[in-house]
Formats: sequence, C-alpha cells, structure tokens
Amino acid sequence: MTQAGVYIHIPFCSSRCSYCDFATGIYQSELAERYVCALIEEIRSSAKAGARVDTVYFGGGTPSLLEPAQLASILDAVHEGFAVDASPELTLEINPGSATLGRLREFRRLGINRASFGAQTFDDRELAKLGRSHTAADARRTFHDLRAAGFANVSFDLIAGLPGQTLARWQQNIDEALELRPEHLSFYLLEVHSGTPLAQHIERGLQPKPDEDLAAVMYESMLERAAAAGYEHYEISNLCLPGFQSRHNTKYWTGEAYFGFGCSAHSYDGARRRWSNQREVMEYVRLVEHGSNPLVEEHDLTTQELRSEALFLGLRLMRGVSLDLCKQYETDLERFSEAGLLEVQGDLIRLTRHGALLSNEVFAAFV
Repeated sequence: MTQAGVYIHIPFCSSRCSYCDFATGIYQSELAERYVCALIEEIRSSAKAGARVDTVYFGGGTPSLLEPAQLASILDAVHEGFAVDASPELTLEINPGSATLGRLREFRRLGINRASFGAQTFDDRELAKLGRSHTAADARRTFHDLRAAGFANVSFDLIAGLPGQTLARWQQNIDEALELRPEHLSFYLLEVHSGTPLAQHIERGLQPKPDEDLAAVMYESMLERAAAAGYEHYEISNLCLPGFQSRHNTKYWTGEAYFGFGCSAHSYDGARRRWSNQREVMEYVRLVEHGSNPLVEEHDLTTQELRSEALFLGLRLMRGVSLDLCKQYETDLERFSEAGLLEVQGDLIRLTRHGALLSNEVFAAFV
C-alpha cells in the first residue's frame, strides 16, 4: 500500500532571485513567527487523521532560514496529524551560505535526513546575474558542512542555459558538481517568466536572450557526464546515485497522494480531488488567524483528466508508462515515435533522450 507525502511551503528568502516566479518574499522574523503559527494551525485543523505518510518536504523559499525550534514545532504538528512512517524521508531546502554548521547539526537532530540546495552554478559572475545571495564558495562550504553534520543524502540544483553562459562554463559546473558527488542532482534549463526582473533585463537588452540550441547541447552534456560518473537519469530533470531517487517528488509523477500546507501549497488525494491554498503570504496568515480555510481552489478530476495526467506525468519518469494508458492517443504516439521522441520497450512506452529534451511538445498532445 502506498503512503502519502506532506509538503510544507516556507515562502521566505534572504533576497529575491531575478528569475524567480515562486510564491516567496523577503524574510522578516516577526512575520515568519506568525506564518509558522498559522502553518501549525492549518496542519492541526486539516490533517488527514490516520493517513500514512513516509515523506515530508520543506520547500520554498528558503526553509533553512527558520529557527530549528520552529521547524521542530511544525514537525510535531505533522506527527500529531498523520501516521508518519518509522523511516521517513525528511527533506529541507537550503540556500548555500544560509545555515551554519551548528544549525545544520540541529536540523539533523530533528530527524531531517535529506538536504536539497540550489547551487545553480559554480560561477560567481553567473550567480550575480541571477541575483543569488550566495557565492560558489558558499555552495562548496555548505556541502562540506552538510557532510560534517551527518547528511548522507544531499541534492544539488543546477541551471543550464543562463544568459551568456558558454558550453565550457556549463561543463565546468557539471564537473565540479560531480566531483563533490552529491547523491542527487536536479538540473533545469532556464525558463524566463514574464514579469520577473530577468525577463525585463532581457527585454531591455541588459542581458542576452538564452540560446535554446546551446541549452539543448548542455542538457546532453549533463546526461553524458553524469552517466559516466555512475548517476541514473530517472526523471526528465533528475539524476541520482542508485537508491537515491527523491521519494517525495516521485509521488507527484506516479499519482500518489500528497498534502500541502502553507501559502500556495497544492494537494492531491491520490484518487480524484486536487486543491490549493491562497498564494499571498499575508492573506494566508490572515485567513488562518481568523479561523478561515485558506483553500482557494479545488477540482475533481474527470476520468479523462485522470488518464491524461497519468500519461504525461508518468512519462516524466524515464522508465515510462504502460501502453494500456495510451490507447486513445495512438496517432500522436505514432507521430512522436517516428520523430524519435518516444520508444516502446515491451509493454512500456517512454521518452527517448531527445524526447526528454522536447518533452513539453510531447505532453501538449495529452493535456
């Protein structure tokens, strides 16, 4: 029997990155304390009593900006509201340089056993252009501090296709990441979201537009170098050493239940119902403090939507999905197979490496 995951959104950062389109804001201690209290109240009032949970993921934002005591209180509320597995995966997102060795040790003592942090690039010039508050030296130091604090499961985020980024500099990023040898690597091609500072810089000619063709070469380079170093490409944007897939994120792609708490958090009951919370931080806090439900949207998926989601989310995993899911899409599947984007192996259909790069084009046919 599958178990659910719990996602907890912490919307605070020490600075705002130029490319960020997430529900985040600048850290303020007083607001953070009110937010944590609201979060705990939401968990206590809406947790699914008795639901079995084996992953808890603190995302953001920069959850490591919270005090260990605040995280401990949130975890206590989760344990009160859910039947938490004896060996859960507990992930904390960390911004490089945002936590001392002592604080990381406190996080580890709370039971947090997986750390995910956005290195993004090991080039200080590129970090500055992105508006990141850390340096490459901070990323290296944070990684070594995590090891010293007892973290044996660490994930890096890297971004390819940055404005002005060369293939040589990207390959240096890969090589440095692989030399550190985290258990998990997430890598993304830069997306320029309308309304972000980065989009405005590009529109005004202050930064060059990302080169999509070069980004494709970077993607291939990442896969080749990581495979040679022993990493498995298990999802479009994720690689891991054997046995270190993200248990929590895999739930999103396989249709398992997950319960989200905090502003902008999304949930799915694993059967048909999806719902999401108020996105704006202060409005979320106000609603909970006044005893109101912060939920702003809910939707019961139709049978067709369930089938469509199972297909395009499942195809994110490189192992593929059952051919039985694809019967009504035979024409599209044949077209994508002829184009070299999909391949059949036994009773499974999956993206090719080239198909993974162009996955949005494939998925658009199933939405």
